[in-house]
Amino acid sequence: MTRSTTRRWTRAAALALTAGVAVVLTPTTSSAAPATAADARQAVTTAAQQLSVLDEQVHQATVAADQQRAAADVAAAAATAAQARLDVLAPQLRAIAQTGYVGTTRGRLAAFLTSGSADELVQQMNTLDQLASHADAVVAAAVDARATADRARADALAAADTADAAVSDLQARKAQLNGELAGYEADLDRLSAADRARVQTAVAGPDVTARPAPAPTEAADVAVQTALAQVGDAYVFGASGPDAFDCSGLTSYAYAAAGVTLPHSSRAQSTMGAAVSRAELQPGDLVFFFSPVSHVGLYIGNGQMVHARTPGKPVSVTSVDMSGYVGARRVTG
Repeated sequence: MTRSTTRRWTRAAALALTAGVAVVLTPTTSSAAPATAADARQAVTTAAQQLSVLDEQVHQATVAADQQRAAADVAAAAATAAQARLDVLAPQLRAIAQTGYVGTTRGRLAAFLTSGSADELVQQMNTLDQLASHADAVVAAAVDARATADRARADALAAADTADAAVSDLQARKAQLNGELAGYEADLDRLSAADRARVQTAVAGPDVTARPAPAPTEAADVAVQTALAQVGDAYVFGASGPDAFDCSGLTSYAYAAAGVTLPHSSRAQSTMGAAVSRAELQPGDLVFFFSPVSHVGLYIGNGQMVHARTPGKPVSVTSVDMSGYVGARRVTG
């Protein structure tokens, strides 16, 4: 079913179910409408996962936009440097233009007519050859500098256009995320308190009492302790602290305290460090979920992780063995 159709069904079902009546909805597509509390919970649970995917797409678009803006800055700097090299050669080019006889037949004839001896003639001819060689080198350098400047300017313009497109894509994804988030929160609010708890447990896992194990490195220990100190803080899309987080915002915040920089993207984090198996997990390892990756948590030992998972559910400690587990990475030695 589409997200919009799911949303309409979810809201209608939630309203009826909270009123204590059973309903039969007429769907706008061929898929069956949720007509029970269990169906409504499942629809909201599915929407939560869709939001997680969209949230990660926003992070990916943010990374892309930042990279393209950086590339545009580098290209603009290269264009400025190339133009500066060309400007340095400009006075020499003007001087060469003003003494255009150098290296020409006219120059050599003048040397012949004004020479007092054969030795003087040879000396003047050598001087003319040297001047001509220098002029040729200056002109060649200027031509190369001009070509480099033109290429750099073209690259800068192209990079700026790409950066603008990346920013526009990011803005569009953010707008879509905000719209979907508003609908999801409305749907969640229409469920009963018990059903909301069931949905959040299904999405984020049941809370457990934290039992962290000793971390193998100082950086991993700092990251674990920093993440655990955020338990109870609010989940907010795009947030990276200090009082609210999303999943990759929490892990990047935790590792920043240890002096390790991680991108604010679960998918980007899943490419960093070294892969480790489930059996090899150590406190401080990053654990990832779904394919493509759209969620990350921080392993704390004893089969537990701390993570920020979904709206309405604060940062919490749960089992690492959640549905959708796909792997782990170690970003410290």
